[in-house]
Amino acid sequence: MLIGQVLSAQNSMKPEETEVWEPEPKVIQPGLYTAPPSDAIVLFDGTDFSKWRSERNQGEVQWTLNPDKSMTVKPRSGGIETREEHGSIQLHIEWKSPTIIKGEGQGRGNSGIIFQRRYEIQVLDSYQNRTYSNGQAGAVYKQYMPLVNAMRPTGEWQVYDIVFNEPLYNEKGVEIKPGSFIVFHNGVLIQNAVEILGTTEYIGKPKKGRDLMPDYGADRVKQRTLLLQDHGDLVSYRNIWMRRL
Repeated sequence: MLIGQVLSAQNSMKPEETEVWEPEPKVIQPGLYTAPPSDAIVLFDGTDFSKWRSERNQGEVQWTLNPDKSMTVKPRSGGIETREEHGSIQLHIEWKSPTIIKGEGQGRGNSGIIFQRRYEIQVLDSYQNRTYSNGQAGAVYKQYMPLVNAMRPTGEWQVYDIVFNEPLYNEKGVEIKPGSFIVFHNGVLIQNAVEILGTTEYIGKPKKGRDLMPDYGADRVKQRTLLLQDHGDLVSYRNIWMRRL
């Protein structure tokens, strides 16, 4: 099938065609928090947004800086991205859903951590909140459901520790080795070295290629920055650091 035919078929798909509802990950009780190692690059410690910029215009961050050294999404202001690009990394990030519960499914505490602006690990209030399994918290969005649901109650801090191995490409931008994710949620392994199938898409199938971008986000900037998504909900983040691999 030609590329044009593939894209035409994908554009005719509906979002629910790539939603997986069964099986549902088992609910378990999570463990404890962690602290950054000595060689970590601190991306956010609660003092300022110096390592970040707006995804929309690469200008100043419009999100809220909180007294407790966290930050909160300012709905409809756009996502924020790191000023520097990244390759393979270990990422530690803590996040919290709004304490005032509104909506259900994908409409509750929705955000996302998007590696190289292409590959999303879902952020969602999945505590006693059913949605499609490959779109709940800890999912590699629309590709892999988490092994278990390790959510703490709504309003408590959640912890992700993620190992991202970037895909490798040849000089023509064709993928020659797929990337992968290892994800711990509150100290519990929920993604075990899963192979990234391509860009994480809201509608349609993953796309492969160095210069392809997913069909979400305000921009199509082909930079490999780390992006925190503004999905319109008051999700908070704190204690963000990474180690280059």
